[in-house]
Amino acid sequence: MQQYQASKDALKNKVILITGAGDGIGKEAALTYAAHGATVILLGRTVKKLTAVYDEIIANGGAEPAIVPLDLKGATAKHYRDMASTIQNEFGRLDGLLHNAGILGVLTPFEHIDLETWQDIMQVNVTAAMLMTQALVPVMRLAAKPSIVFTSSGVGRKGRAFWGPYAVSKFATEGLMEVMADEFESTNLRVNCINPGATRTAMRSGAYPAEDITKLKTPADLMWLYLYLMSDDSINENGQSIDAQPKR
Repeated sequence: MQQYQASKDALKNKVILITGAGDGIGKEAALTYAAHGATVILLGRTVKKLTAVYDEIIANGGAEPAIVPLDLKGATAKHYRDMASTIQNEFGRLDGLLHNAGILGVLTPFEHIDLETWQDIMQVNVTAAMLMTQALVPVMRLAAKPSIVFTSSGVGRKGRAFWGPYAVSKFATEGLMEVMADEFESTNLRVNCINPGATRTAMRSGAYPAEDITKLKTPADLMWLYLYLMSDDSINENGQSIDAQPKR
C-alpha cells in the first residue's frame, strides 16, 4: 500500500479513543489525530503520562482531549459500559477506536510459561479489547463512518519460538478483528488491524534489549497508516490486516 497523504483536516470533528495513549505509538497517534482535527480520548494506566499528552495537544492548538485513567488488567465490563455511557453523553457518538494498549510479558520457552502471566496477557490484549469494543459499538454506530483499529503483530500471523502468550494473544486479536469485520460488513462500522512492525518503543526494547534502536522506524514514521484507517478515505477497508512497514 502506498503511503497515505492526509489533509490537515482529515479527522475534523471526529471523536477518537486511543488506548495506551500515554507513550509510544499510542501517544504519537493521539498527537497526530489531534493535529488533524480530532477530539481525542486518552485512555491509559498512568495519569501523569496522559496529562503530559493532554498538555502537549493543548499547546499545539488541538481540541481539548478527555482523559480516562484505566488499568485494563483489572477493568470489568461495567467499567466499559460506564465509559461508553459517558462518551455518549459528552460527545453524542464515537467515530474511532484505536486498540493500542498491550503487554508483552516475558519471552520464555513454552514449557516455562507461567499461568498468571498467560492470563494477564490474555486479559489485557484480548479480553479487555473485546469487552471495551462490545460496550462501545452502540456509541460508534451513532457516528456516520466509524472505524475500529486493532493492533496486531508479525507473531500474530506466524508463531515464533519463545513468544508464547503474546503471540497467541495477537492471533486472537486477528481473529477478533475478522469476526467483527464479517459481522458488521453490512453496517456503517469497519474493523481492521495494523501490524506496526519493528518500531522504536519501550515494548520493543524489552523484547530486543541489545538492538540498535537507531535502525528502527519511529512511531511518527507509521502515522500515515493510522491516519488512513481513521479517515473517511478508508471507508472501503474492512477486515484487513495491514503492515505499517513493508516486508524486508
